[in-house]
Amino acid sequence: MIYLSPRQRWGKQISHPSKTKSNRKEDTHMAIGGGTFQTQNRVLPGTYINFVSVAWGAVNLSDRGYAAMALTLPWGPVGEIFTVTGEDLLRRSRALFGREYTHPDLRPLRELFSGARVAHLYRLGANGTRAGCDLATARHPGALGNEILIVITQGGEGFAVETLIDGITVDTQVVPDMENLRDNDFLIWNRDASLSGTAGLTLSGGTDGTPRTDEYTDFLAQSEAYAFNTLGCATTDEGIKALFTRHVKRMREESGVKIQCVLHRHTMADHEGVISVENATEEAEAGLIYWVTGMTAGCPINRSLTNRRYTGEFTVDTKYTKRELEQLLRSGSFALSGSGGRDIRVVEDINTLRTFGKDRSEDFSLNQTIRVLDQVATDIAALFKNRYLGLIPNDNAGRLSLWSDIISHHRQLEQIRAIEEFDPADVIVTRGESKRSVVVENHIMPVTAMSKLYMTVVVR
Repeated sequence: MIYLSPRQRWGKQISHPSKTKSNRKEDTHMAIGGGTFQTQNRVLPGTYINFVSVAWGAVNLSDRGYAAMALTLPWGPVGEIFTVTGEDLLRRSRALFGREYTHPDLRPLRELFSGARVAHLYRLGANGTRAGCDLATARHPGALGNEILIVITQGGEGFAVETLIDGITVDTQVVPDMENLRDNDFLIWNRDASLSGTAGLTLSGGTDGTPRTDEYTDFLAQSEAYAFNTLGCATTDEGIKALFTRHVKRMREESGVKIQCVLHRHTMADHEGVISVENATEEAEAGLIYWVTGMTAGCPINRSLTNRRYTGEFTVDTKYTKRELEQLLRSGSFALSGSGGRDIRVVEDINTLRTFGKDRSEDFSLNQTIRVLDQVATDIAALFKNRYLGLIPNDNAGRLSLWSDIISHHRQLEQIRAIEEFDPADVIVTRGESKRSVVVENHIMPVTAMSKLYMTVVVR
């Protein structure tokens, strides 16, 4: 097709509206009719314009790397969940946890963030006491409060008030009087006191609390408001482990929240939502829970932790014979192995499921399979809630749109090699028993990483 300019088409000069006498204010008004339309049934002459966005783009895969843990910490709020990123731990560990990033007290967090990107944390020990002195009270309970030192120097502009921990200044303020002091990450000032020069005033009376069962219950209740992939609990108490197991089963089966839980030596769970870590460490019986929780949370759905090298700081007990490792795998244990305690690796990325049937095959014991299935469940639920629930009519066109979005989602899974041999015909969307319900029949084949090699060598 040959393009013709307006001048060529009409054979005359086209005047710009601003240069014509007819460009008067009243000419810019629309006709009597105007607005938007739903159907083409307007009566008045005029222009009816609908503004709509372009069609929805591809369905995004939900992110991974989110963990949740209730644990003992040297500093921080108690009785509530607070969210920390890996960057927060690196840059603000002193303000958040009272210790530098490299301090031994923060080793559990360093283990957790080996794989996790975001952690929803709950500090145990609410029955601890806060340290104090005449000038201030520690912001949080714990023995760390006894290490806080206040130094006040009087000068021409008033008082220079320093807050120190381990000889490191964490806050400095120059104020004329007590009323102008701002509370900081470590201290809440006593407004009734008065400032005077002092070489050093140390807080005292702070004690660490003892974790209680009701705190774990409170943490689990609060955690339901947060989104995460993996729940961890580094306890050896069988009652608390049973509590976490019941919670995860309920969340997965009754609430549709697809999370997994990492516990120490709890194969009796016999469930795809529970991972039982076998190995102990010299530093703490259940110390490996932090690393496994973080790595499980951060593991992509198209990857497996099988043969993953342990990169943490704990001294892991790996004194297992080949026969013992085989028995551990049969029992549903997540175990690590290493010769002489070196080059420690995950034997196989499995959960505790060992009772198989028509609804749960042996594939459900592989965590990579569970991650894929959980991704599908989470993403499709979010898709339906955000794009269809209460918004799209349940007719053929609406169901076709839902089918198309599910296909788009599964294509992405196929592209990253999380599923294979996907056929759009395997997704069937129909109306349910009521006019408001939609039924989806979905067939997928998750991909798992290679873990066994059987080779026959023919010698001629």
